[in-house]
Amino acid sequence: MKILVTGATGYIGKRLIPLLVNDDHHVVCAVRDKLRADKSYAEEDLIDVIEADFLKPETLHNIPEDIDVAFYLIHSMSNSSKDFESLEERCAINFKNRLEKTKVKQVIYLSGITNEDNLSKHLQSRKNVEDRLESDAYGLTIFKAGIIVGSGSSSFEIIRDIVEKLPFMIAPKWLNTKTQPLAVRDVLAFLHRSIGREDLYNKSFDVFGPEILTYKQMLLQFAEVRGLKRYILTVPVMTAKLSSYWLYFVTSTSYKLATALVDSMGVQIIGKPSTINERLDVQPKPYKEAVSLAFEKIEQNSIVSSWKDSMISSGRLRNNLHKYINVPTFGCFKDYKERPVTDAKRTINKIWSIGGKTGWYYGTFLWKIRGYIDKLFGGIGLRRGRTSPTELDAGDALDFWRVIFADKAQQKLLLYAEMRLPGEAWLEFKIEDGLLKQTATFRPRGLWGRLYWYSVLPFHGFIFKGMINKLVTN
Repeated sequence: MKILVTGATGYIGKRLIPLLVNDDHHVVCAVRDKLRADKSYAEEDLIDVIEADFLKPETLHNIPEDIDVAFYLIHSMSNSSKDFESLEERCAINFKNRLEKTKVKQVIYLSGITNEDNLSKHLQSRKNVEDRLESDAYGLTIFKAGIIVGSGSSSFEIIRDIVEKLPFMIAPKWLNTKTQPLAVRDVLAFLHRSIGREDLYNKSFDVFGPEILTYKQMLLQFAEVRGLKRYILTVPVMTAKLSSYWLYFVTSTSYKLATALVDSMGVQIIGKPSTINERLDVQPKPYKEAVSLAFEKIEQNSIVSSWKDSMISSGRLRNNLHKYINVPTFGCFKDYKERPVTDAKRTINKIWSIGGKTGWYYGTFLWKIRGYIDKLFGGIGLRRGRTSPTELDAGDALDFWRVIFADKAQQKLLLYAEMRLPGEAWLEFKIEDGLLKQTATFRPRGLWGRLYWYSVLPFHGFIFKGMINKLVTN
């Protein structure tokens, strides 16, 4: 079949695409920015990458008319926009309007479990999207999941942060909220096996794991899998705002995402039983098994996708990477250094491993201090790390940077700062004419931007000189 995948750079989309290709389906990946598409897609005959922004109907003509099935995987956990509900509704309406002009037979939507009377605004938005996607032109299949457990998922990484950092915690009362966590492998199995199933047209199914657990139980069971002893005391005095700050400072999430998560975690997520497990022959895994499987992927350095690489974890960027790829020169401050390169391959591998657990090769403690300061002022800090220890692609998160351009063949890496700054900053590494050229560019915003640059200039001289020296030495 010819299958359209929206949200192709997202957590679920990136994992679903290889399954579809393995079945010899022709996959059309719809992305807002081609720079963010996996480079391997260009080498795959069964994958086409198109640019389509569902908030801009004029871009949707790129969607081919001869598709058979479409996956709607467009979600937003960011509440940075006050009218995000209307934005999600517009996306769904524009998607439907375009799909009704194609030959699509089935649309498959991954939503959230919405069985409570009082829903968070994000869950209510998911429910509204379900209504907007209904059409007489195609069969709509809806899977409604709760907490998804897998390497790189937001819930998994946030729980991991909490468990591995805090032996004892005084936690908000929402830790007593009940939910039914579901392994990401099982989510993919439901989506994958529903393709072309006419008996699932115009039907909705809750999909969930075999256990009903509180978030507190999830934390404690996670600790058991990791061989850690943890103690949790829940208190009723934490407001939603305090809870959001607690989650923000303890974990790698942004404050805006923390607020959205706290809003949703106050709602019980219990699914309604159905026959979908038997129909699709999926037996969801228990929570502890899902956690163990996730760590197998982590230990093998084979995490396919991570919520941290999504733009919802972005401190500054939102959609289009193209506008940041041309580093400005006018009105900018620069720190430029170059060194002869004796082993280009070794230097490139070092550059591609920078940040995360590897650190920044020189003055890493100063980078950490800058990360703590950033976190203190509402930024994302260094905790976000990186998904892969050795690979980088455009759109990836890298500590408090975002990868704008990464091409080993061209021997160039360009990063854009997502930390809190009175201006904008880029960091570029490029090997050219036997030289490693390292350029830090800062475009200040007003007087405060200029004062900031001169205040950190002594540290830049120390850090950037040491870093480039380490990158070119064997």
